[in-house]
Amino acid sequence: MSDKKKVLFVCLGNSCRSPIAEGVFQKTVEKMGVRDEWEIDSAGIADWNVGCTPTTRATNTMKKHDIRYHNVGRQIKTEDFNHYDYIFGMDDSNIKDLHELAPPGSKARILLLGDFDPDGERIIRDPYFDGNDLGFEKCYQQAVRSIKGFLEQLANGSV
Repeated sequence: MSDKKKVLFVCLGNSCRSPIAEGVFQKTVEKMGVRDEWEIDSAGIADWNVGCTPTTRATNTMKKHDIRYHNVGRQIKTEDFNHYDYIFGMDDSNIKDLHELAPPGSKARILLLGDFDPDGERIIRDPYFDGNDLGFEKCYQQAVRSIKGFLEQLANGSV
């Protein structure tokens, strides 16, 4: 049995927001020297991007911030709700879908990632349909702040 804490980031398609959040979380816990204490993944509500790498603009944003990302898209599974300790949705629609998909009595805590943003931006920007990279950078910055906020609250025992 693993003592690792397990975290899953979820957005609609698993092509930009959740991979960026996954990458930011990995880099953050690496910098903290606690990477080995975590199992980290991302998934989508929909199956559109199963087996696909994130969008080029998402991977370019991660590269810009020195995040090495090698995962591919997958769809959330029923088992995830009992495997992961924390499942983060990126917006209210993701949270609604996650609660509908979660089996009764599952162990995962379903949380809105943006609830941990000290700037109060609760909804992680969905840049998928943007015509430029600005939304991807905003999504990245929100993920950085929110993940830092989550880890601080976790360390303080308030999560």
